[in-house]
Amino acid sequence: MDKILEQLLLEEQQLQFTLFNEDTAWQIGCWLVDYAIENKLPITIDIQRGEQQLFHASRPGTSADNDEWVKRKVRLVNRFGHSSFYLGQLLKSEGKSIEEMFLLSESEYAPHGGCFPIIIKGTGVVGTITVSGLPQEDDHKVVVTGLKHFLAEK
Repeated sequence: MDKILEQLLLEEQQLQFTLFNEDTAWQIGCWLVDYAIENKLPITIDIQRGEQQLFHASRPGTSADNDEWVKRKVRLVNRFGHSSFYLGQLLKSEGKSIEEMFLLSESEYAPHGGCFPIIIKGTGVVGTITVSGLPQEDDHKVVVTGLKHFLAEK
């Protein structure tokens, strides 16, 4: 398996929660907003548990297009249970589009970095944390940075 795919799967194994609720979403979301302000990042941040949006914020430089990217990334992660960056890299390694490999429309499912599954240890995927507004690898890194920061404090 490609090294980057292995690394991305390892992140999913390491960045798991024992508990995730509204307060968790608020704490991570606020930290991500502060991080975006400090680094002058034009990003939209979205945190969902199941079908419920628990946190959503948009920084200057974003638009309604970022909200659409969020929806498409979330739909992908909810369907496959892996980060959107992992799925994009998987498709790249196979040399196929999402349409070719999974018969899914890219207008509905975005295999681009920035959406990470919220995984409860022993339970599985219960939601998503998404960033949109930067190049896809950077969107992914911002989410992972936020998760690492939050989980290191617990």
